[in-house]
Amino acid sequence: MKPVHRFTPFVQPWTRRQALYFLAGAVGTVTLNACTQNARTSSGANSTSNPSGDENPSNLISAAIGVNPWIGQAPLHIAYEKGFFREAGLDLDVKNFGTNLEMIPAFSAGQLQGISAMPSSEAILMAANGTDYRVIGVMDLSAGGDAILARNSIGDIQDFKGKQVAVQEGGLGHFFVLQVLKEAGLSAEDISILNAGPDVAAAAYQSGSVDIAFTYSPYLEQANAEQPDGRIIYDTSKMPTAIIDLNLVSADFAQAHPEAVQAFLDGIFKAQEFLETNPDEAYAIVSRPLGIQPEEVGEQLQGVKLPDLQAHLEMMTNPQSEFYLLNALSEMAEFLQAQGQIDTIPDLSRLVDAQFLSNLA
Repeated sequence: MKPVHRFTPFVQPWTRRQALYFLAGAVGTVTLNACTQNARTSSGANSTSNPSGDENPSNLISAAIGVNPWIGQAPLHIAYEKGFFREAGLDLDVKNFGTNLEMIPAFSAGQLQGISAMPSSEAILMAANGTDYRVIGVMDLSAGGDAILARNSIGDIQDFKGKQVAVQEGGLGHFFVLQVLKEAGLSAEDISILNAGPDVAAAAYQSGSVDIAFTYSPYLEQANAEQPDGRIIYDTSKMPTAIIDLNLVSADFAQAHPEAVQAFLDGIFKAQEFLETNPDEAYAIVSRPLGIQPEEVGEQLQGVKLPDLQAHLEMMTNPQSEFYLLNALSEMAEFLQAQGQIDTIPDLSRLVDAQFLSNLA
């Protein structure tokens, strides 16, 4: 079995995140559409709850969390299936969405108490638009699991000029593409966008309808394998701090049910341990909600890093660390403001809440 990557220090500094962009209007106006409906991870439904089938005991706290088809959420699926959340006192309703942006209206409307694996860029924009939440942890750091696919006629990133790129406008992929363009000396004006979610973008590339597309696991591997005239031209292994996925809960829920937040984190860390000690069973569990084969789970996990408790404590409580999360968020917020994407930088220190992690240490 291939090893599961845990958190390791990166040689790239957080300041590379200053090259990121975001389209502010997308978060406020995003709606569900027919294309992303097809990306639901559950079969014939968009939520799952209580795998044991038992009634919810009175000592369990109920909550709903939004997820999407992303390999970085492997520990969440394991914790849910193995009952780790329930053991810790949390009855979690896992609601499946096609993309990150679909979760935001549901979260803002109170239909979700949490969002799993929300990119930090989108999290900052949510806060700037008035959504109150708490960052309780880091789900994963992308290290190759997000990528840009390009046909062989596209020699390098400079060849993107004048071309159409399939990517969801305003989503993390658009954010990443613009960062890559900037590194190559190009800008948003040098390309045109075919607005497509990661599943649709991958399918369009796979069929030959577009020459360049951003997508992520599990769509990435299939599209790359089934389109022989092309390859992964750029992925997050070249910018390992470009996409940090956060676990968020509403501020009201965190205040009212701190024990439930701690139960969620406890379940995640137990699942990480299970992933290392029982990889065969863990891969089988994760393969089902992602719709892939168990052996593909191990391969796709190579594209993310899963921070354990000690790594979390470094990132969220140690201001002297080069990986201190608040510094990274502050740098990104300053950049977004400089680009005119947000008017005012929100109070980020209020958003990052490490008390639940500290209680587990």
